This record gives sequence, C-alpha cells and structure tokens, in this order.
Amino acid sequence: MSAESANIARHLPLMAARQPGRPALKIPRGRTPAGDIDYLTLTFAELDAEVAAWSERLSARGVHSGDRTLVMVRQGLPLIAATFALFRLGAVPVVIDPGMGLRNFLACVARSRPRVLLGIRFAQIIGRVFWPTFRSIQVRVSASSSLTARLAVSKSKNKNQEPKIAESSPDTLAAILFTSGSTGLLKGVRYEHGMFDAQVRLIRETYGIESGEIDLPLLPIFALFGPALGMTTVVPELDPSRPAMASPEKIVRAIRQEAVTNSFGSPTLWRKVADYCLARNLTLPSLRRVLCAGAPVPASLWTDAPRFLPGGCLHSPYGATEVLPVSTVTADEIDPASTHGACVGRPLAENRVKIIAFADGPLATLADACELPPGEIGEIIVTGPTVTREYDQLPEATRQAKIQTPSPKSQTNAGAPDSPETWNLKRGTSAPHRGAVWHRMGDCGYLDADGRLWFCGRVAERLETANGPMFTEPCEQVFRSHPQVARCALVGLGPRGRQQPAIVVEPKSRALLRSGTKQQALADALCQLAIGHPPTASIHRFYFHPHFPVDVRHNAKIHRLALTRWVATAVAVEVPSDK
Repeated sequence: MSAESANIARHLPLMAARQPGRPALKIPRGRTPAGDIDYLTLTFAELDAEVAAWSERLSARGVHSGDRTLVMVRQGLPLIAATFALFRLGAVPVVIDPGMGLRNFLACVARSRPRVLLGIRFAQIIGRVFWPTFRSIQVRVSASSSLTARLAVSKSKNKNQEPKIAESSPDTLAAILFTSGSTGLLKGVRYEHGMFDAQVRLIRETYGIESGEIDLPLLPIFALFGPALGMTTVVPELDPSRPAMASPEKIVRAIRQEAVTNSFGSPTLWRKVADYCLARNLTLPSLRRVLCAGAPVPASLWTDAPRFLPGGCLHSPYGATEVLPVSTVTADEIDPASTHGACVGRPLAENRVKIIAFADGPLATLADACELPPGEIGEIIVTGPTVTREYDQLPEATRQAKIQTPSPKSQTNAGAPDSPETWNLKRGTSAPHRGAVWHRMGDCGYLDADGRLWFCGRVAERLETANGPMFTEPCEQVFRSHPQVARCALVGLGPRGRQQPAIVVEPKSRALLRSGTKQQALADALCQLAIGHPPTASIHRFYFHPHFPVDVRHNAKIHRLALTRWVATAVAVEVPSDK
C-alpha cells in the first residue's frame, strides 16, 4: 500500500504498530465471581491479526475488491473485524440497521444488490427463504453466532502471504450505510474512503480524543471509530435492535468498572443513564465527554449532566448519515429555557452552512437557491469534507438532496477564500477536480447573529397554516417542559396552507390514558403554557398516545408523519379558546 492510499483500513495496523500491547477491544462474556463484567480482551496487535485472518478467509472464499458485501454479524468483534477486513480487501460493506422491520430490510437488500452475504446462521436462512430478494448473492460466508467469532491465527504464518491492504483513492467507494428513514424512504448512503478519513480527523480534532482513551459506543456502527482513533472499545451489553430496552445498570457498571472516558449514544439512552445515576446518587467521574446525538437533547438532560458527569462534558454533535459531524455544542451555549429551537452550535471549521428558502423540488446549482439572512428560518444546507455525494441506486433522491457547485478548474477567482473542495484537496481527502456538493439536510433552522446554528425540526414535518409556518422544535419545547409530559409532537390537520395545529402527548404515567378527567386537566395546563409563547398560542387541541413510534437506531426520532395518520381517527381533547 502506497503512502498516499486513503484506505480507511490502514489506521488499524498503524495503531497496532504504535501501541501493540494496549487493549483494543473488550467483549463482555459473563460475570466474574465478584459480580464484575468478565471481558475477553484483544490488544491492538491481536485485533490487527484477527482482521488479517478475516481478510485471508474472505479472499479465499472469493471476495474481491469492489464486491458489495451485506454484513449481518454480531456487534463487537465480528462487526469490527469483518468490516475492517472488507475495507482491507477493497470490498464494500453494506450495513443495514437491525430491527427496522423485515419489509424495509428486504427492500434495502434488493436495492443495494450485494454480491456477498457475510452473516450468522440466521442471516443465511433469511437469504435462502427470501431468495428472490437475495438473487444477486454469489458468495456466502458464514460468521459464528458467538460473541467473538474469533479466528485462530498461527504465529508461524508468513505474513507476506496475507492479503495486502487494497489501494484506495479518497473517492473510492468504501461502504453503503442506510439512513434511519424517520421521515420517509430508507436510503443507502455511498461513503468514500476520503469521507471516513475526514470523519476520523474531525472527530479527533473537535473533541480532543487521544490514543489510549476508553470508549463505550452505544450505537454499534460507532464502534468502528475506536480502533481508528486508538481508543479501547468496550462493547456494551445491549441489543442493537432494541436500544430502548437497554439496561442503564449495565451501561453504568461498564463505565465505572472500565473507567470509560468517551461514549456516544442517543438522548433517550442517556436520559435513562442520567435517571439511574441521579436516583442512586452515582457519578461517572472517568467520563471526559459524552457525545449525545440522533435527536435534540432535552433541556432536562443538559441541566442534569453536570450532576453525574463531574469531570466531563455533554456534547451534542449535529449531523446525519449523509454528513457527520456538521456542528457541535456543549452546555455552555445552551439555554435550557429556550423556545427558539435547539442550538446545535457552530459549524466545524472545515464545514460551511447556509440557510436557504424552502424549495419543494431539486436545486441543480447553488445559484438556484435563495440564501436567507441570519435569524430567518429556512432549510439547512452544508458542504465540507464529510458530505456524501449521492445515494445508492436512487438518482431522484440524489437530485432532491444534493446541490452541485463547479469544480475547482472552473473557478477563476484566485483571491477568494478557500472553498470546501480546496480544503479537501489540501488535506488529501477528496479527489482532484471535483466540485463541492452541498447537502440539503432536510432540516429547518437558522443561523443567529453569532454564527451559531439552530435546529427547528424536519422540513417534511413543518406545518403550513393560514397564519404562516409552524416548526416542530420551537413548539414542542414549550410543552416538553411540563413534568407530566414524556414526549410530545406537533402535527397538522387539514390541507397544507390551512393546517390546524395540534399536539400529541405521550404522558409519563399510563394512568392518565384511562382518565378523561386527567387528560382534560393536563390539556388545560398545556394550553396555559402555550398562551405565553406566540408560536404556540393558537394550539388548543391535544391528543394522548400511549407510546410514540420512533426510529430504531436512536429511539429518539419521532415518526410525526405516522402520528399525523393516527390523529385522523383519534379523539382529541380540546380546550376552548376563551378558557
């Protein structure tokens, strides 16, 4: 492999050379007699050897550079080793979230057309039962269903016989990762090696992550960053297909036992951890940072974080599968009482963010967009080194979400400041002579006078009323402050342009759902809250739902479009406008 190769797999052997004996991965396998978590530990040298063994096995089974490989293995060592081995061969992992439902899963498989199926026995059975969907599969490689799927590596083996790390340019396709589909179609996002490289660099620089730290990733795919960043990855005891059922006791035990310094998870999971710690007067002193993303962090979590993170800081990176990270914010910049949207911080130095007027159709170039001034809510767009260029097999979705700009060759203003594509070229993270791509986040927001970005909800979920637009986040912030409200969602009834706003509430107590009197009392209280805030003053209709539909990945993104369909047949609790 040449020094210029951008293959993301190169980070692991580099770390193995720098810190061969340091633990790279810890996989839970039970309990010790004392009640502690018993871990199988692999050093960086052992993990590198494991990846090499996977590479050799996959190569022997006929997996080649460029092969799309559907990865259906256990979290932890199988996922990390298999994915790095595929990167090493130049193959393309196709990663689809577990738990999204069989119909959605099969649709994603059919669209991505993998040549290789690398999976546990259950995955192989699925591939046989639904063979028309899996007709593109030519190579099937079994993976153990055990926690480790460890392969024996002979110390006497001649390493010159191991498959070398494939040469990859920054724009070589590295992987296909699927979106959560919280507001529509699940889409495969085409990641290039240069984009992964930029993510590793930006995460390290932005959060000051150092080799030797200990990471507990509460989203399996984020476990892939640990080896590349030189962190020890502690595999959490949770089912990735059912994150809402994760045990906060197990998460806290792992953090305290292993002196975890870094963790990534959704606001829903960290709210559970916070509640567990506060109820027992526990703190997590080893944690330097918690990265909390997937949905806006609720005000209560920002407020409570210092109580259980005495030596650490809660960060909220903003982004999407298509571009991450875009910006980041800490509690220092958060006003928990704000009802102006969720502040998601300042864009990272290598990113540029604009707010444009809402446009229903594609925007071929940036000249077709109307940029809005600070303080005005519109659609968020971003460009930078981690912005993905297209969706897989979905040209219309790509046209809708991406805005092109000219390549560097066509730009003649030599005195202009560095553009994102120039930054990428300087840092070696983008192919030469490719114009920058702006990604339409599908989010509403605005930039304030200090250059901070504010999130106001999804574009598809904004309401168009006779009195103008209404946005989910500023409205819902008002009602989330009530102690009886677990979650709430702004929905609209009627045709666009004349939509009537309503709030759907998931109460903290299920008993409320059985009492019309209690529902009316809560509706009255929420209406009083609404009157004090101009964006919500017109809301007088409330619905009560037992359990909101949310995304599987973070258990935090509310499926408001599904709730809109639900309220069409539900009974509202209304508060007279003169009350």
